[in-house]
Amino acid sequence: MATDDERKRALKAFKKRLKLTRLDDESGLSRGGGKRSGITGITPPPGYPAEVWEELVALGKLKRDMGGTYALNEGA
Repeated sequence: MATDDERKRALKAFKKRLKLTRLDDESGLSRGGGKRSGITGITPPPGYPAEVWEELVALGKLKRDMGGTYALNEGA
C-alpha cells in the first residue's frame, strides 16, 4: 500500500509525462503546426510500483486504457 505522498508524486509525474508526450506529438515540425494531439493514455513513468497506479485507478484519478496504458480520468 502506497502512502498518500507517494500517490501524489506518482500522479504529478504521470501528468507531466502525459503533457510532454502530447506536446511532442503536437510539435511535429514536418507536419505543420496547429495539430491537436490525439494521445489520451501513456505507459506510467518508471520509478513507481504497479500497485501505486492501481491504487490511483481505485481512487478514480486514473483509468486503465488499452495495452497497459493509463489515462487521466477527466471526471475526477
